[in-house]
Amino acid sequence: MSTSVDDSSEIRHAGGEPVVKFRRGASGASDGGTDRESYEDVDLGTAGTDSGSTGRSRQHTAELAGGFGSIVGGVGEVDVDALGLCEDEFTVEQAVEAIGFGWFQVKLSALVGFCWMADAIEMMLLSIISPELRCLWHLERWQEALITTVVFIGMFTSSTLWGKMCDKYGRRTGLIFCTLWLFYHGLLSSFSPTYVWILILRCLVGFGIGGVPQSITLYTEFLPSKTRGMCVVFTAVFWALGTVLEVLLALVVMPTLGWNYLLLFSAIPVLIFVLSCKWLPESARYYVACGNQQKAHDILKAIAVANNKPMPLGKLKIEDVPVSRGSYADLFKNKEMGITTILLLFIWFANAFAYYGIVLLSTELFASGSTCSFGSPSQSQLECYDACQSLTTSDYVLLLWTTFAEFPGIILTFVIIEKLGRKKTMGIEFLCFAIFMFLLFICTSTTLLTVFLFAARGFISGAFQAAYVYTPEVYPTATRALGVGSCSAMARIGALLTPFVAQVMLGVSPRLALSFYGGVALVAVFACLLLPIETKGREMQTVVTKSKPTNTTEAGVAR
Repeated sequence: MSTSVDDSSEIRHAGGEPVVKFRRGASGASDGGTDRESYEDVDLGTAGTDSGSTGRSRQHTAELAGGFGSIVGGVGEVDVDALGLCEDEFTVEQAVEAIGFGWFQVKLSALVGFCWMADAIEMMLLSIISPELRCLWHLERWQEALITTVVFIGMFTSSTLWGKMCDKYGRRTGLIFCTLWLFYHGLLSSFSPTYVWILILRCLVGFGIGGVPQSITLYTEFLPSKTRGMCVVFTAVFWALGTVLEVLLALVVMPTLGWNYLLLFSAIPVLIFVLSCKWLPESARYYVACGNQQKAHDILKAIAVANNKPMPLGKLKIEDVPVSRGSYADLFKNKEMGITTILLLFIWFANAFAYYGIVLLSTELFASGSTCSFGSPSQSQLECYDACQSLTTSDYVLLLWTTFAEFPGIILTFVIIEKLGRKKTMGIEFLCFAIFMFLLFICTSTTLLTVFLFAARGFISGAFQAAYVYTPEVYPTATRALGVGSCSAMARIGALLTPFVAQVMLGVSPRLALSFYGGVALVAVFACLLLPIETKGREMQTVVTKSKPTNTTEAGVAR
């Protein structure tokens, strides 16, 4: 790495205490070497070792940092607590914390969010085209459920593979490959001539979707700890927008052009994201994990320039990370991590089982025309329920209302996740979901049915997003993508099974089907509370270590 670093005599005061120094990144520069004309070194005071002088030192640092912008011309304010850790050597974690949240993260949020929007569109159409294909090809209920199931089989098969690929070859590389795969097979599926072809091609679409959660892995590695939870929750807004847009698109396309065109138009957002990947950066944490100090430094310098913030002056510290990355054994490296992994696998299973269950339940209950199918229905009632019924305009409107439930669920999670922590947030939302699922036992009107489905979907959407916050935070850089991928794979097992409950079992025993969802959610409540690690305010790890209390930091170590 060709950075300009003063020798020890230049960066230390007479007392031998390290001087905290920062450089301002030159606009538009992300090359490797340090250009003396491109930087202005600023002495931000000494980091005193004496406890009595620490407060005075930090106050002095704060005063200097406050006037830093006027000195060098428009550099924004920085987090003084983060600056105090950065001396002649700094870690990626310290650099990300010091640079903070800015324009770079805003642009990255939009890009990652659009990826989630495209993914939501591909997933939401499953609940829309299934009833239509059942009528078109005279399918049995289990054959209808299989259309959804094969997508999740593809996702289950690929999730850990994409995770290992992202840990080994980079988050950006894996994400580009998986979205290209998703677009190609999504486009082909719109030309499916038979039931067998739709099964094959949608399974291949699912294989591509399995890599989309790695966008969250990439995203979290650029976020400072204070805003990480809320930012990841905010990406769910894009997912919710995607589901709403898909319902609106189906409302226009399905009655006029048919399901083929719905599949065709639904693939376009994925293509837009693939083309946008030109501006998608690779993770600096990934480069550090594979020992590429220069590229990691270049990424951090580009972030500092984009955010108009000072870049730490010194050498980027490379942690001792195992050469072999993405090892399954690392997910169980110690007792604490092993328990966390096992509980997370079930939590993700429950999230997907419940979330996709409520999505499918909504269309099934609206399409059946019966909101009171509980008890022991007569044969004529079952025949009526099993009759081929495509979604009508009123059904799409009701589906749209339940889809809007994503937004209050996101808002709730956004508000409480930094106050209550990740574990309690997931537990509370699982509990509320279970309550509303059991309320569906009540024989009621279409209006109340819609309200119950609305509330249940909102809570499970929030719980799922909280899991997306917690999981990349709890795993270290070397296995983060694999950890997210493994949990995502387990989620696909839940999603794979849910069509047979929401579409097949519901037609036989609605009470039993609803009990499955409520029961799994209640078990998930206890799993959330038993998690040994709370990641609220916790720095992201580079290697597996014993967890420390919330809001503690250790100088010179990337957590």
